[in-house]
Amino acid sequence: MKFFSGTGSRLVPPHAVPSGALDQLMATHQVTSAFVAENVGNFRAAPTPQTAPVVGVTRRGLGLPGRRSQPMELTGACWVGSNVVPVALDDDGVKLVADHLLTARSPRASFFGPQREVLGLWESVKHRWSDPFAVREDQPFLVASEQSLSQPHPEVRLARRSDFAKVLPASAAMFTEEVGYAPDTSKESSYVLRVAHLVTKARTYVVMRENKVVFKADIGAAAGQICQIQGVWVAPEYRGQGLAASFMTSVVEDVRHRWPTVSLYVNSYNLPALKTYHRAGFRQVSSFATVLF
Repeated sequence: MKFFSGTGSRLVPPHAVPSGALDQLMATHQVTSAFVAENVGNFRAAPTPQTAPVVGVTRRGLGLPGRRSQPMELTGACWVGSNVVPVALDDDGVKLVADHLLTARSPRASFFGPQREVLGLWESVKHRWSDPFAVREDQPFLVASEQSLSQPHPEVRLARRSDFAKVLPASAAMFTEEVGYAPDTSKESSYVLRVAHLVTKARTYVVMRENKVVFKADIGAAAGQICQIQGVWVAPEYRGQGLAASFMTSVVEDVRHRWPTVSLYVNSYNLPALKTYHRAGFRQVSSFATVLF
């Protein structure tokens, strides 16, 4: 494994990444690092605390593992679990993390996150990687920062545990439309457990009509004051009626009581969704990219 770049940047393995330095890095980039921040928090809060699968990047002169006289500072980091999610990697950091990924040779479900870092990682590893299922190069990253042009809809509410059997097929339909293949919905699959977790933790919003889910949205990631909405879906028969912006306005208004900053990202070619989010008060602040396997 390559630990130093030619310019003096160094890869820091997970066991040596200082918690304080990682927290500071994520706080500096908190709006776009909610996924990593939440998952790092989950590892730390486990009954038996575990080391989160995060590699760091530092530069010569910013401290090295084991040298207590000079606390290490991180210039970047990357979550390297089943998903690969970079945080503030510069060009040297991208090269070091790419080398780490190629050396580890572990299968990954996706790369996603800030556009420049994700596409840089993919460009660096694709010659020795399996072919992707899809590459989404341009995904506007939006934050709800303006007044909504739509009124909140009174039917939007949090899903209850008793709704799970109805939420699951709606979630699966959304996944299939977005990703291009159906998720594993067999009992105890990771997908089913994830849907159940979001419902149980009051992180799924729905509109129910005739005992069916006709709208859903999940709080897919949340840390500190920041959350990220994912899994937005409207039943086909209710599309094109101007309802989605009203539904999303209700979600944002309620979510802000728990997480004041509400974000999401969307494919650039999904013009109806972009129009909906604009009406609901979202504005672009950055760009994401995703590579799916």
